[in-house]
Parts: sequence; C-alpha cells; structure tokens
Amino acid sequence: MKKDKKIRVSAVVVAAGKGTRMNMDVNKQYINVGGIPLLARTLKVFEDCFLIDEVVLVVGNSDMFYCKENVVEAYNLKKVKMLVAGGAQRQDSVYNGLLQVSVESDIVVIHDGARPFINEEIIENCIEAAEEFGASTAAVPVKDTIKSADSGGFVKETLERSTLWAIQTPQAFLKDVIMKAHKKAADDGFYGTDDTVLVERMGIRTRLVMGSYNNIKITTREDLTFAEALISGE
Repeated sequence: MKKDKKIRVSAVVVAAGKGTRMNMDVNKQYINVGGIPLLARTLKVFEDCFLIDEVVLVVGNSDMFYCKENVVEAYNLKKVKMLVAGGAQRQDSVYNGLLQVSVESDIVVIHDGARPFINEEIIENCIEAAEEFGASTAAVPVKDTIKSADSGGFVKETLERSTLWAIQTPQAFLKDVIMKAHKKAADDGFYGTDDTVLVERMGIRTRLVMGSYNNIKITTREDLTFAEALISGE
C-alpha cells in the first residue's frame, strides 16, 4: 500500500484477559519478556505501522491506571487514543473497543494484545485484503494431521490437511461490516470463536492472509519460554 494512502485505519487491541492459565500474580499482558511487557511489544508494532492512525486499547477495568502509566506512557505510545474497559467475554471487549473507534475510520484491525510477534507486513497485508474483500485474517497452514473425534473419543474422520489453516490475529474489516456484524451478534445473543465468524454469519467471505508461525498467542508458561527464545534470536 502506498505511503499516500487515503483510507483511515483504526486498531482495536484487546488485552482484557486475566491469563489464568499462567498461574502468576500479574496479568499475562504485563509480563516482561526480554525486559519489556508483552503488551508494550505488541503496541509498538502498531505504533510504528504507517497505515495505523489510532489504537483503541481494551484492558481489564482494574488495570486501566496501571496500563496507562506502565505501558502507554512508559513506552510513549502516542497512537493509543483511548483505554476502554473490557467486557465479560472477548467478544464483548472487542465490541466495547469498536464503539470508541473514530467515526472517520474506514477499516478496523482487531488484534490480541498477547500476540507480541506480529509484524508490520502482516498488518498491512490484512488491511489491503480487507479494503478489497471486506474481511481478512492472518493465518498459517496447519502442520499436523488433524482428526475429528466422536463422543466416545475415537477418530471419526481424518481431515484434508491441505485445506486447513490455523487462524491468528490481526483480523481486518471494513468498519461498517464489522460494526454491523457485532451488533447483529449482540442482538442474536451469538458468541463466536473469533471476529471473522461474525461477518461470515452475514454472508461475507473472509480472505486468508499469510501470517507467521512466530505470531504465537502467549497463553502458557511454555509460550513464555518460546517468546524469550524468539527475542534472543533476533
């Protein structure tokens, strides 16, 4: 995408999870990896991406002051326009963030705060795909053989691996599309596993964009070990 781009792009970065699987005193997005909080690493990529005009950051209600002081201000993240309190579930948190996106925005990029190894190229490719197709997501082809199971715990079917992709974030959308999709989901009481499911319910196809196997979501202590290894290898 050219530097003189005319579209306006907002990012909603979701960091409202408790990270209970870490079994640590601090919420996972504030854990230091390579001396820098995970969330600060994530936000720095969006700060540096020329296509991103603003960031709406969704955090836990009890973390608002801590995040503002120790992440946003400490790392001089000027594109973070607003901190918004999260909801009961991730989908509620995303919707809370969407409601604060600039009225002038054309495209919204949604990203998990616990994926610090995203890069600008993937963000830009997702934005380009969303501009053309309405919805896009970063994803990678699965490496393992995937099987579905029956209720008794036996293999029911071996799925065709060549057609299977592991979905990541960022996910990007035309703003009107994702707003309508979230509103419809809220009206219907529907909760999806990600944001693309919500637009697919409206008959809109999601374009897959090649992500990265390094673009992991930090969920467990083992992920932290892998994250440290990625940083030490940079």
